[in-house]
Amino acid sequence: MNMKLFRLLVLSLFFLHAMSQLPSQDILALLEFKKGIKNDPTGYVLDSWNEESIDFNGCPSSWNGIICNAGNVAGVVLDNLGLSAVGDLSVFSNLTMLVKLSMSNNSITGVIPDNIGDFKSLKFLDVSDNLFSSSLPPGIGKLESLLNLSLAGNNFSGSVPDSVSGLVSIQSLDLSRNSFSESLPKSLTRLNNLVYLNLSSNRFIKTIPKGFELISGLQVLDLHGNMLNGHLDGEFFLLTNASHVDFSGNMLVSSSFQRLLPGISQSVKYLNLSHNQLTGSLVDGGELQLFENLRVLDLSYNQLSGELPGFNFVYELQVLKLSNNKFSGFIPNDLLRGDSLLVTELDLSGNNLSGTVSTILSTTLQILNLSSNGLTGEVPMLTGSLSVLDLSNNQFEGNLTRMVKWGDIEYLDLSQNRLTGSIPEVTPQFLRLNYLNLSQNSLSSSLPKVITQYPKLRVLDLSYNQLDGSILSGLFTSSTLHELHLSNNLLTGAIEFPPPSESNLEVLDLSHNLFNGFFPDRLESLIGLQVLNLASNNISGSLPTSMANMSSLSSLDISQNHFSGPLPNNLPNTLEAFNVSYNDFSGVVPENLRKFPSSSFYPGNAKLRFPGGPPGLGNTTGQSSKRKPINTVVKVIVIVSCIIVVIILILLASFIHYIRISRRLPQEHATEKDIRRHALSNPSGSTGIGSGGPLVVSAEDLVASRKGSSSGIMSPDEKMATVTGFSPSKTSHLSWSPESGDSFTAENLARLDVRSPDQLAGELHFLDETLSLTPEQLSRAPAEVLGRSSHGTSYRATLENRVFLTVKWLREGVAKQRKEFAKEAKKFANIRHPNVVGLRGYYWGPTQHEKLILSDYISPGSLASFLYDRPGRKGPPLTWAQRLKIAVDVARGLNYLHFDRAVPHGNLKATNVLLDGADLNARVADYCLHRLMTQAGTIEQILDAGVLGYRAPELAASKKPHPSFKSDVYAFGVILLELLTGRCAGDVISGEGGGVDLTDWVRLKVSKGHGSECFDAALVSEMGNPAAEKGMKEVLGIALRCIRSVSERPGIKTIYEDLSSI
Repeated sequence: MNMKLFRLLVLSLFFLHAMSQLPSQDILALLEFKKGIKNDPTGYVLDSWNEESIDFNGCPSSWNGIICNAGNVAGVVLDNLGLSAVGDLSVFSNLTMLVKLSMSNNSITGVIPDNIGDFKSLKFLDVSDNLFSSSLPPGIGKLESLLNLSLAGNNFSGSVPDSVSGLVSIQSLDLSRNSFSESLPKSLTRLNNLVYLNLSSNRFIKTIPKGFELISGLQVLDLHGNMLNGHLDGEFFLLTNASHVDFSGNMLVSSSFQRLLPGISQSVKYLNLSHNQLTGSLVDGGELQLFENLRVLDLSYNQLSGELPGFNFVYELQVLKLSNNKFSGFIPNDLLRGDSLLVTELDLSGNNLSGTVSTILSTTLQILNLSSNGLTGEVPMLTGSLSVLDLSNNQFEGNLTRMVKWGDIEYLDLSQNRLTGSIPEVTPQFLRLNYLNLSQNSLSSSLPKVITQYPKLRVLDLSYNQLDGSILSGLFTSSTLHELHLSNNLLTGAIEFPPPSESNLEVLDLSHNLFNGFFPDRLESLIGLQVLNLASNNISGSLPTSMANMSSLSSLDISQNHFSGPLPNNLPNTLEAFNVSYNDFSGVVPENLRKFPSSSFYPGNAKLRFPGGPPGLGNTTGQSSKRKPINTVVKVIVIVSCIIVVIILILLASFIHYIRISRRLPQEHATEKDIRRHALSNPSGSTGIGSGGPLVVSAEDLVASRKGSSSGIMSPDEKMATVTGFSPSKTSHLSWSPESGDSFTAENLARLDVRSPDQLAGELHFLDETLSLTPEQLSRAPAEVLGRSSHGTSYRATLENRVFLTVKWLREGVAKQRKEFAKEAKKFANIRHPNVVGLRGYYWGPTQHEKLILSDYISPGSLASFLYDRPGRKGPPLTWAQRLKIAVDVARGLNYLHFDRAVPHGNLKATNVLLDGADLNARVADYCLHRLMTQAGTIEQILDAGVLGYRAPELAASKKPHPSFKSDVYAFGVILLELLTGRCAGDVISGEGGGVDLTDWVRLKVSKGHGSECFDAALVSEMGNPAAEKGMKEVLGIALRCIRSVSERPGIKTIYEDLSSI
């Protein structure tokens, strides 16, 4: 008996020992989460969380990111690891002692689980900056112990549930940078322990609920970047204990018509009300007392008006931003003298301020921006420690002698003024200067040698002045200078480079001067040079083969010179923009340069030829002498064939003429009702589309009719048939008057009829001096209709030298008056970028309806004609590599317009993205038309963009919408979604809840965790490639960021960099 008991005891001990070796519940939960990790670039988790390293005490303390307490998992910290994972957070409910769960700044997808309320011990939850989506479950309110909750930077949507009032212990709540919508729940005001509340960059609407002022411990309230409206709540500002209040980027209005606010609590130190609709004055009603305790005040981008107060009793104010309002009058001396102020940053740009600024005496002011006003007089005298001074786009006059004592400046912009005289030749006082812009003035004399001695200068822009003399070779040897802009001056002599040095020049623009001599020796030593522009000078000779060493060169323009000889066959393959037109080059175009359009080589270069003829240009000058004699029999056959073809064409033309005459009378007497009925029965105006599928019309037809889908694609012949009633021929001319086809209503018949004359009798103005023709020559040019939009009709014109141009005939009434039109058009001169279609000139006729815009013709077609899976699509479906390249190209073009030209595109859509050459290099077209059109024309263009699916929400909400950089980013985001899905932005996509547009359809899919279902079926075969699939998902994330609210929407530079990194 005793022996049996002993055996039983041994067996029990063995069983208990075996049980102790099994993984605990906590370990199993962590291993389950590990299964969802797709990529761990550092190996932080995948290399550490494994069964071999388990500590059999219930908690794997040796695993990276795991915090243990008394044998239980108390914390999981996986921040900033770059993880790609499908995160099932529900598994963590098994961690009964979990206090901290933090995995911010990764690429984790998933949702907040319905059982989130089971995380009873959780005090810290941070999943910010990931790809989580869907709405918040009501169970979120059961986390009574939670102190910190951050869901920022994800794709959460829907409303915030009222159950959040159950977060009774919460101190920090961050839901920013998501897509939450509807109104803010009143229950938020019952979170009495809140210290930090950030709901910015979402889509919340309606008014701000009352009660936040009753949360005694609240220090930060950030609601910027939503769509909140209503009056500013005076009671909140009077009673709040918050020190940081940011309501910027909404649609809030002043508390009363004349008074901004009744008062501001002494606790408020940071107040940002910029980008709203605030009105009134700052001097009426004693507003100064409002700001006496503030340190930062930002009221920029509102509609505030009147004169500026002196702020002389606001002792604590350090940052004051009042830019882009309607303030007028003089700048108060107290703001610039600084006797009683501690202001370090002052921004009054973009107002209507006038008068002179004689002195700036403040000793605390470091950043001063007075640009884009009406300030006059001489530039001011400075004392103190200003580091940034922007006085650009004013009316300052006189010389620059006062600059001599501006010793501490780091950034100086005096461009677009009326400054004269020479640049002072004094001891190099600018020891910290890294940016100097004196462009677009009337400065004269020669370049002072002192500018070569500024030790930190990175950007020097002296373009558009009257500077003469020779160029300073010391500018080429500077080790700090990255950009040198000297275009449009009177500089002479040869361009001579010193022996190789440590130059870091990236951009060199010497165009439109009087330089002569030969191509600069040793220029190839600038191995980091990316942009070189020597256009419109008197330089001659041949190009050296050593240019192959310039391996970073992406843009080369040497047009309008006297270069001769052959083009080097080893120019770097990095070139993306290239122009050698109006020279005397000869020989065969090297193979790596044949990707560029004909306009890169012609006009000029009569002896330069392409093997087999250049693309789009019938220049055969250099080949005629080498052709073999044609056999006599062949000649006879060709002649007979030509005669037969001519007879057939004559018969066909007669038949078409008869048909048109027979159809004209009924059309002229048709009622508007009849035309409308016919338009609905045949919306496309063509018969090449089967009737079995859904109704499809082109984007242009959609704009004209304001109905249906915008996704139809028509070939050029079909478009011609629709507009004129017959197909294009070589005898068709620009003097045609576009007539509507049967698919348009009577209203649109009038809109599309530009009533062109038999010949153009007005004036042609050229923007880049590379084009030379007369109005009569343009009248005789054979033309083919390319497409239509709300503001006019576009043609392809073939000039006598076989060069193609795109000619846009503006509809009557959309163009500005002549003086303003010409002023705006000149701003687009010399636009040269591989991803932007160049504008060549414009025509101004004697009557209202004769306004033409001339630009480069790009072939083979638009992105829309290649992308959408519709009848008439050009070529096979685009590959992922091609789509990604197109996205990067468009982003690069927009980046150039936004930063180099400082203008938004304003009309971005798939039909305005043109694909150039066999490589399908993407170039944006139809940009900046809003600068040439009336307000009514601009509004109509924006309305059309709304119908087509490209209009940003803030434009829809504005009474006087105007294109902006951020609205361009929104439209670009829509194009990214089109590239990913293969769908047209204007299509209505059917779903469970009815029809939705493309953006809402993608958001819905992503919110359900099914983002991959959005991708074009044509890309399915490439989804097996991990790199391609990863790239698609990354582009999807970028697209969703682009279509967020305006304040959260990133700039195009960020988007371009992110796309390029993929």
